[in-house]
Amino acid sequence: MHSHHPVNVEALLTHIPLFEGLAVEELARIVHGTREVRASKGDILFHKGDPCTGFHLLVYGQIKLAFTSQQGNEKVVEILQQGQSFGEAIMFMEKPYIVFAQALTDSLLLHVSKAAVFAELERDPRLSRKMLGSMAIRLHTLMNDVESYSLHSGKERIIGYLLRELAKEDQNGTDVAVTLPTNKGVIASRLNLTQEHFSRILHELTELGLIVVEGRKIHIPSVANLRKHEG
Repeated sequence: MHSHHPVNVEALLTHIPLFEGLAVEELARIVHGTREVRASKGDILFHKGDPCTGFHLLVYGQIKLAFTSQQGNEKVVEILQQGQSFGEAIMFMEKPYIVFAQALTDSLLLHVSKAAVFAELERDPRLSRKMLGSMAIRLHTLMNDVESYSLHSGKERIIGYLLRELAKEDQNGTDVAVTLPTNKGVIASRLNLTQEHFSRILHELTELGLIVVEGRKIHIPSVANLRKHEG
């Protein structure tokens, strides 16, 4: 585990879109209600059913939000990367967590207390708008997922996922590559596929010459050709 350098919480919070534009004294009050959380790979941050006392911001690392079905299968809801926040909606509903959170890599998070956020919301309506905006984007993403699961085949979902990852890195054209952010099982679950189905489709796309799989790295000889198969 890395040596623990003291973290400048204030500097980190100013980079979060949610808190942009807050005055120094407003930010100071949020900082006062914020604590650092360090997690090693595999650590559980909270379990389903735990009380929610605030929301988290991911400074670095990678966090998985998931739940276990009655059959005992794990379903990954979201894979969070640095700079993302999670838990705001549950905090507002004042309900216990409906998922569990686990670190996929060594991670550093900030936990912003509900009390600090609620006090600030009463003082500053702009923060309410920003938080609503951030939750609306999240809802929109989840709705797109649901649509994708119901309307697209597994193959189309995987191609769509690869194209989105490429777009994030601003890669286009020929001979580009996507490095999967985490293991294939987690990504399969995120796309509502079994690991076997996921592997079978990767094999099929390889046979078609659309991708070349090298561990977690997926080479795409031609983005245009891949796009044609998106459905």
